[in-house]
This record gives sequence, structure tokens and C-alpha cells, in this order.
Amino acid sequence: MNHCLFHSLEGENIYFKALSTDDVQEIHSYASDEEVSRFIGWNLMNKLSETHSYIEVMLKRESEGTYFYASIVQKSTEAIVGTAMIFNFDHEANKAEIGYVLHKDHWGKGYGTECVALMSDFAFKSLNLHKVYASVVDANIGSARILEKNKFELEGRLRDHYFIEDKYYDALLFGKITVGS
Repeated sequence: MNHCLFHSLEGENIYFKALSTDDVQEIHSYASDEEVSRFIGWNLMNKLSETHSYIEVMLKRESEGTYFYASIVQKSTEAIVGTAMIFNFDHEANKAEIGYVLHKDHWGKGYGTECVALMSDFAFKSLNLHKVYASVVDANIGSARILEKNKFELEGRLRDHYFIEDKYYDALLFGKITVGS
């Protein structure tokens, strides 16, 4: 799998670059934010050392070939504004899951939509995947809208699938199949 190509994806307003422990401070600025981490499946990272350790875990997963990770960089400022990922590869069914997280100062600016478009295009054209999918907490309306803008279809709902802060949430399952299938 071509991680270098994933790390070099570029859109109109953002581009991807390889994750690095050198960027721990910028990544920690959103990994330590309760509002950001609430629905993404990462534990809240209170200490810089926790974020550093998690970046090392992500780099290890990527080196093992089981994940693609990239920092999302805002072109106009060169600031890291989030993390993009492709994971849960099923080589027999030729599909994988995508995920993304953005610093809350950059919500609603189109970066998430652009990020998902870059990942989808890469997954279909470079990885030759048949399907890309995502699971979203139903309360995370912004994330669901990002997927819908990228022509992902709501394929199902898993009732009370997530238990977050002493409350149950449904999982919304979105999928997109390569054109021509």
C-alpha cells in the first residue's frame, strides 16, 4: 500500500502530510479538547505525553500496513487542523473504513468535506477499493453531513451502539461504492 501517496494528497484548501511526533503540540490542541474527542473514538488526551504516545501507536499501525494516517494541513496557514485515516481493511471484500477529526476552530469551513473527498478518491483510484464506509455517532450531525455531501448513503442504524458519558447513542452506517459497480 502506498502511504507516501496518501501523505501527499492535496485539495483546494487542505493537503495531507505524514503524521509526526514533531507535530504533537498541534495535534494535542484538538486531541485534548472534550468537544472534539467526544464522538471520535479516541480517549481524551489530557497530557502532551498521552498525545505523543498515541501518535506513536498510529505510526506503528501505519508501519504494519493496517492503517493510513495523515495530518490535515490548512494551505493558507500551514497549520495542522486535523487527522485523516483509512483503516479496517477487508482485502477479501475489498473495502475499508474512513475516519477524520478536525480541530473545532475549523468546523464548518468545508475542510471535512474536502478531506473525505480526497480519501474517497484515493481509496477508489489508488487502492482500487470497491467500497468505503464510515460509522458515525448519530449526535454527530456535522460528520453525517460531511459524508452525505460526498455522496455516501445512509445504509443503516445500530441502536444504542455507543455508550458515551453515561448515555447511549445510535451508530449511523454510511457507505459509498466505487462508480461502475
